[in-house]
This record gives sequence, C-alpha cells and structure tokens, in this order.
Amino acid sequence: MAVNIVILGAKGRMGNTLANMTLADDELNLVGACERKGNADGMVYEDCEVSDCLEDLLPKVPGAVVIDFTAPESSVATAKLAARFGNPVVIGTTGINKEQVAELEESAKKAPIFWAPNMSVGVNVLLSFMPKLVEALGEDYDIEVVETHHKMKKDSPSGTALKLAQCLAEARGWEYDDVKKHCRDGIIGERPKKEIGVQTLRGGDVVGDHTMYFFGPGERIEVTHRASTRDTFAAGALRAAKWMSTQKPGKLYAMADMF
Repeated sequence: MAVNIVILGAKGRMGNTLANMTLADDELNLVGACERKGNADGMVYEDCEVSDCLEDLLPKVPGAVVIDFTAPESSVATAKLAARFGNPVVIGTTGINKEQVAELEESAKKAPIFWAPNMSVGVNVLLSFMPKLVEALGEDYDIEVVETHHKMKKDSPSGTALKLAQCLAEARGWEYDDVKKHCRDGIIGERPKKEIGVQTLRGGDVVGDHTMYFFGPGERIEVTHRASTRDTFAAGALRAAKWMSTQKPGKLYAMADMF
C-alpha cells in the first residue's frame, strides 16, 4: 500500500525536489503540499491538497507522513501539530539547537517524529564507522572538520558538520561543547591537544562538502563526502518517510534507528 506524503515548503528547492520524487515513486502518494502564509498560489498537483496552513491541512490527510526541510522554529511547530493530529513527521532541517531538540523529543511522545540534519546514506554510514578510525589512530592525531555550502545557506556550521564533529568528540570521550573551535582569528597561540576545529566556507551553488582531517606525525588522513545533488537528501527523506509510516510514538527517531 502506498504511503501518503505531505511536503512542507513545497515551492522551495528541496520541497520541489521532494514533490517531484514523490510523484515518480509508485510506493508514495503526494496528498498535500504546504507553503508559508500567502505563498501557496501557483502550486498545482493532481489529487493533492494545497494549503498555506498546516493546521488546516492535516485533518484532511490523516496518517500522511509530513516531510519538513524548512527552518528550526517552523519544524518545531510542525512537530507540535503532528503530536496533536497524530501524523508521522520526517524533519531534515539543520540549525536546530538543544532546546528545540528537547521540544521535538516532547512531541515524539505523541506522534512518530524523525529528525536527521543530513539524510544522505553516505554521511550516515560515515557516522557509523568514523569512531573506529578515531580509536585506531589514537590521540596523536589532531581532528579538524571543514564544510562548504552554497551562499544561500543560513546556518553555520552546517548541521552535518556539527553531527560529524560531535561524533568524533564522543569517540575521544570528550564533551563537544568543551573542545569545539568554530573560528580562529588573531594571535591564538598553539593549538590545544584537546580541540576539534570546525571551519565554514560559503559560496556559489555548492550542495554540500564535508571533509574530516586527521593530522598526525608525518602524515594526514582526509575523509571527504561531497553531495552533488539535493536528490541524495530527498531520497533519504523519502526512504525515512516509508519507514516512519509504520513506527509508533515514544522516541525521536534518527537515521541510525532506520539502518
């Protein structure tokens, strides 16, 4: 049986990609497309509810999985509405802070909620094996992360860079907030041994590049993931939506749960 899908921000770059890929997938039905207040004009999809108010839309599509790649405040609000109406939600929004994660976790007690700052299968495979590399190399290797995105991206560092850096810090047994260095400027002195730098580049139309550096005595190792199209994130989100259609409330789900 096909899974019903509602796309938030359907006129945006990611939303449009998600809508088109949903329409092309026989296992999915696009039943809802939602935009900001006053911005829904011009959206036309066959047999699909179009709205600029998710609160009005959800009662018309019971059980449909909502996919949200919008903004932190909007995604938190989406999760709260989902908790009210019982719709599963897949969130790919980046820049969500600790307080907002706590709000998502609260909503996840009442509706199936999934959140991943990066829906790429490749990135999530990296997250699964990078701790083994950190452990094997030992503490003589300094860890740095560099991320590059298009000039329209609003949050910095990227959610993926933060997730990778947090994963690497955890592998060292460190608390990330105690060792992070998101910017260097001026006379900063020698690099502390207990530090992970995360640097940001912005420009052009780069979809997303992330490189992890391991600087050791006499050598360095670079592990890079490059996204060449938003399709990879959309494919991950739609895969998650299919999976979430059968999940129960009770926890904030992540890519690791699906794998």
